[in-house]
Formats: sequence, structure tokens, C-alpha cells
Amino acid sequence: MTKVRKKIDRTFKERAVELSKDRKNISKLVRELGVSAAQLYKWHKESEEFGIGSFPRNGNVKKTPEQERISILEKKLKDSEVEIEILKKAIGIFSKSDQ
Repeated sequence: MTKVRKKIDRTFKERAVELSKDRKNISKLVRELGVSAAQLYKWHKESEEFGIGSFPRNGNVKKTPEQERISILEKKLKDSEVEIEILKKAIGIFSKSDQ
């Protein structure tokens, strides 16, 4: 017999983390929510580490703000490199036609 995985949405996880910060009796909260204590602690740790980027959907990678900034800068660098290559080719084409 296979165990069916419950899909828990982001809102539920965020609310569970907030409740865990307010409550002293975590074991009672875990029973009320119907999740394991390990899972709740994992969500809490993820929320602390990634903040607003916690609990992504559809296989998106969680990134810290620094990682997100690096990704943006790498994309801009790649775009600039492509533009430079295009300009180099254009210079080559125009310099041949001038002769």
C-alpha cells in the first residue's frame, strides 16, 4: 500500500509558521494542524532562511536575496556580452563594405 502525499499550499505553511511563533505548546499545535513536528520545524527554518522566497511552487528554486541579485546581474552580463558580439560583427560588416 502506498502512502499518498498531502499537498500543502504556501499560505497554510506561512500561517503555521506564524502560529508556531505565537504558541508555547508546539506539540498541541502540530496535532491541530495535522502535520509532523519535524515538518513544522523545517518550514520554520526555511522561512527564517529565505524569508519572502520561502515555499516556492512548481519546482522553482529557493534563493536568498543575494542569490537573486547575482542571478539578475549574471543575466545582464550575458545580455551585454551578446550585444558586444553583435556590434563586433556589425563593425566587421561595415568596414568590409567601405573598402
